[in-house]
Amino acid sequence: MEIRNNSGSRQTAPYGDLQGNTDEDKKDVRQITVEEIRHKNLIVVLGAGESGVGAAILAQQQGFEVFVSDNAEIKPQYKAMLDENNIEFEEKKHTEEKILKANQVIKSPGIPDKAAIIIKLKENNIPIISEIEFAGRYTNAKMICITGSNGKTTTTMLTYHIMQSAGLNVGLAGNVGKSLALQVASEKHDYYVLELSSFQLDGMTEFKADIAILLNITPDHLDRYDYQFQNYIDSKFRIIQNQTEKDAFIFWNDDPVIQAELKKRKVQSTLYPFALNRNEKTKAFVENEQITIQLLNTIFSMNTEELALDGIHNTYNSMASGLAASILHVRKDAIRESLRNFTGVEHRLEYVATVRDVRFINDSKATNVNSCWYALQSMKTPVVLILGGTDKGNDYSEIEELVYQKVRALVFLGKDNSKLHEFFDRSGKQIVDVQSMHDAVTAAYELACQGDSVLLSPCCASFDLFENYEDRGRQFKGEVRFL
Repeated sequence: MEIRNNSGSRQTAPYGDLQGNTDEDKKDVRQITVEEIRHKNLIVVLGAGESGVGAAILAQQQGFEVFVSDNAEIKPQYKAMLDENNIEFEEKKHTEEKILKANQVIKSPGIPDKAAIIIKLKENNIPIISEIEFAGRYTNAKMICITGSNGKTTTTMLTYHIMQSAGLNVGLAGNVGKSLALQVASEKHDYYVLELSSFQLDGMTEFKADIAILLNITPDHLDRYDYQFQNYIDSKFRIIQNQTEKDAFIFWNDDPVIQAELKKRKVQSTLYPFALNRNEKTKAFVENEQITIQLLNTIFSMNTEELALDGIHNTYNSMASGLAASILHVRKDAIRESLRNFTGVEHRLEYVATVRDVRFINDSKATNVNSCWYALQSMKTPVVLILGGTDKGNDYSEIEELVYQKVRALVFLGKDNSKLHEFFDRSGKQIVDVQSMHDAVTAAYELACQGDSVLLSPCCASFDLFENYEDRGRQFKGEVRFL
């Protein structure tokens, strides 16, 4: 464990030097509040990953004193970036005395509100914001922001692909790409396409999306929201905060949760709903096997069979991305070509290989039940389904019917599979428990028949056995290639 001060500046005691003070002086000093001892120019960054280090570099560039604190070990590449920029940091601990001097704190989205240091900061009324909120204060670029329980990475990457292919000066950030703050500090794009999680949205107050896309809302991350679905819904709807009638709100018109919320809220944005079926309000829809995007001055249409991405959920994603591009006046031929040639997102319904007539599909990014529903819904063969990981308050009833219809056998991959057994044991399906990816792939292959698909679509977070969903997906692909 270490604290490093690359600037060599002297660190003073929080209450000054008390030597020589009278008893009355000491009484006065003890009554000094945290607000009075804060450094007006000090920003503390909690978490030294991609977003945290980017925020630290931007904060330093803007003239702030910066201190970075990470309760875990900092990865070598991020240490190197902090050293190169002469930014003070600590790892493997949070030094409370230093952190509580901050005028404001930029928090990594991975740090929960229940963390001890966050509780302490809130008790002392120290503002806590996200990297996105902070970076947004130092750029005039147009922000195209995408959230949703499912599909947001694909839609983000597709929107970015369309804009980049059209020749726009666009950056990719948020949950994908490089840190927004780092790009604002060093690259200066005219547009940014941002994938925003609910955790990132929670730390945003003044930030405004020029185009906000809300794909869907289904229960997810409820362990972070006191198991209250409404708290999660409120978080997702923060994507339209601060919008005016000059800004666009693109949303799935058939989502019952979104519709219920719209009836309760006064939305200032200009609305751009999309749906499979056309009505008087929809701006994008499917009719006669054609995607149609119909704005005031333009109509775009394209046969659904031309879309690079399969599945009804990807039709939704394509409509949302096409709407955003159309609002930005991207040429129709550029939109059409991009929708044709987009190659998809790693770990999201990613074809891996076919081994002796058994197809292997990597859907490791399916960390909630609704994502798995979309994956199963797209399967055209019998399935051996690999489930399991860190449960987030899942309700598996959503996929129950599809499991009965399409799944031949189940492989439970996790340290604790009790909740999966509690729900699926009554299904009558053959079930195997494993605790490694090698055993999961081996078991699934043995359970599959010729013509079947093995689908890794876990419904759960990956942190019990893997570093993250990417690690889980890479291990799956590696094991399949060794079969």
